[in-house]
Amino acid sequence: MIMKGHDTFRVAVRGLEQAIIALLRQAHISVRDIDIIIPHQANIRIIEALAIKLRYPMEKIFVNIDKYGNTSAASIPIALHEAVAAKRIRDNDLILFAAFGSGLTWGASLVKW
Repeated sequence: MIMKGHDTFRVAVRGLEQAIIALLRQAHISVRDIDIIIPHQANIRIIEALAIKLRYPMEKIFVNIDKYGNTSAASIPIALHEAVAAKRIRDNDLILFAAFGSGLTWGASLVKW
């Protein structure tokens, strides 16, 4: 098995950006309407690149990869739990979840808390 990290990085950032933009268009909202983004915690460089592409402040993106590393499919539920416990999410907040994974798949969803 040979992993092409740079290529995977570019595909992940592009796929996440496209999924988020499509979701925002479908919901008729702007990224500025999102109170917090909870992304898949695979790689901090991907998260930071996504923030730049979306022009979204890193301070409003929940990150815990430094504590656990990549926990795969559990990364968003773990991050959501920690964000709630840290009171980073309040009633009526609009949360955007975004993930990518094996097979180069990606997706995004919105939740009104």
